[in-house]
Amino acid sequence: MSPDRGSRRVPRSRKTEPRETQRREPQQRETRRRQPSGEASAAESPTAIALTDTHSLLWAGDATKRRKLGRGARAYFDRVERREAALFVPTIVLVEVGELQHLGRIRLQPSFEQWLTDLIASRVFIPVDLTTEIVRHAQQLYDIPERGDRLIAATAVAMNVPLISRDPDIAACAHVERIWD
Repeated sequence: MSPDRGSRRVPRSRKTEPRETQRREPQQRETRRRQPSGEASAAESPTAIALTDTHSLLWAGDATKRRKLGRGARAYFDRVERREAALFVPTIVLVEVGELQHLGRIRLQPSFEQWLTDLIASRVFIPVDLTTEIVRHAQQLYDIPERGDRLIAATAVAMNVPLISRDPDIAACAHVERIWD
């Protein structure tokens, strides 16, 4: 994955009032999300935001596999590369990527640690920690049999953002808004 591509920031207009008195503009559907603790604020992130699963993130970063992404997913990742959108990345996705690297199923250059550092430094890929609220949402998603996928879907539900995923179990779940085709 090359999060450094298109590293220029999207210019943002700033009001001249002091920060404490600035009014917030009405938010669109894409920006109504819960902010993960300890991460970039909404003012530092692009306005469009979604959440990615493991395969989507890996395929988007691999030119030979990018074609596996659905049209909608590919278009969203293109917006991320242009810094017009951002992606939440659940920590379980990062764990899965690390395991895939450890098992030799993928090869990240130069290392998983550097890939992770670059991903986070891009400021358009925003890690999201697992919380008790997400675990509570997961209790409503047992139609998704695999625990990792269920937690990823629950993260999207808890944050009120669409999930980029091809997974058929997630696609069949009525509780999860999905971006793919």
